[in-house]
Amino acid sequence: MIQTINKYSFEQAFKQAGRGEQFSYAALGALFDYFEEYEESTGEQIELDVVAICCEYEESSLSEIAENYNINLEGLEGEERIETVVKFMENHTTIVGMVDDETMVYQQF
Repeated sequence: MIQTINKYSFEQAFKQAGRGEQFSYAALGALFDYFEEYEESTGEQIELDVVAICCEYEESSLSEIAENYNINLEGLEGEERIETVVKFMENHTTIVGMVDDETMVYQQF
């Protein structure tokens, strides 16, 4: 049985699973949009598994990503800094989206 959900129901599923603090509100919105677009482009329906999403996807600042993956940002500022991290991540994983200028949601690798 398939149940269609909206963004609010998606967010509530995380709270009900005890994972309400795993992602920011903006990151949950980005994840919802990503999964909805995936379903539309492939015609394949996705089962909502909150724990699996929490294990597979991450929300981190660009500084955290650079530190975790040894990306050298020394001397870089603004757009150049963002582009360096984004290019690295594009080459290694799937980027769900930018939450703001400093935070990204991506598939862990």
